[in-house]
Amino acid sequence: MKLLRYLSFLAVMLLLSGCKMALLDPKGMVAASEKHLLLSATGLMLLVVVPVILLTLFIAWKYRASNKNAKYAPDWTHSTVLETVCWAIPCVIIGILAVMTWVSSHKLDPYRPLNVKGKPLVIEAVALNWKWLFIYPEQGIASVNFVQIPTNVPVRFVITADAPMNSLEIPRLAGQIYAMTGMRTKLNLIANEAGDYHGFSANYSGEGFTNMKFIVRASSKKAFDQWLAKERHSPNKLTAAVYQKLTQPSENDAIKYYSFVKPHLFEEVITSYMKPEIQSIDGNDRRLTGKEVTGKRHA
Repeated sequence: MKLLRYLSFLAVMLLLSGCKMALLDPKGMVAASEKHLLLSATGLMLLVVVPVILLTLFIAWKYRASNKNAKYAPDWTHSTVLETVCWAIPCVIIGILAVMTWVSSHKLDPYRPLNVKGKPLVIEAVALNWKWLFIYPEQGIASVNFVQIPTNVPVRFVITADAPMNSLEIPRLAGQIYAMTGMRTKLNLIANEAGDYHGFSANYSGEGFTNMKFIVRASSKKAFDQWLAKERHSPNKLTAAVYQKLTQPSENDAIKYYSFVKPHLFEEVITSYMKPEIQSIDGNDRRLTGKEVTGKRHA
């Protein structure tokens, strides 16, 4: 039995050794603040959890049936000191956690611009079935399942969906934010170290969502400018017709670049779910609701 327990423990440790622990290895200011909040909250909770576990073990050992020296007090019912300690400490910890959460919720608001110098790089992200489209509106290019950003430069993602509701997450750089049809969400982040970071779909959106992943490459400003210059010579053009083909469901899409993007494409994706459509049935015109338009679009 001891050998079995030892082997089980060893197997668990080997499995855990394969975890990348992205949340505990931040590469950006936002992710680092989230890690600090997570560890601080966990540490405060352990101030209660650890003593309770230790006291449970101690009481079970001290008052075991074989310990004849333990004090037997069958009529004991109350201790003011014990009640005060048991309630006061958790209440204080909950109060501290409440303040920490309140402050951090505002400080780490994904819509809030980062308090760093420099104009943010704007990237428009569209969640499709089952791929991500990233548009650089100021640079006039786009890419599928790939993002390149300069280090130490604020980045502002503007996010929507042209498919079922989804969620974008880049664990080493920031938290997750939802992508919804007819809506625009935002995510501000910054990469403080160069490298390739994994982004993915964090919300179930159909059979292909598990492979709905993308790469975020943080590089020097020079390397970023060189990448932009290279992609501007791509033969691919993101016209309206090409975009409609891109919206068709597909899995494991390869990285692709576009040197031209149809003007105002991102805005058109959002407003397409806001405009009512007229459907003629037996000669009678009927205005479709927003829900019916969405269903018709993805039928």
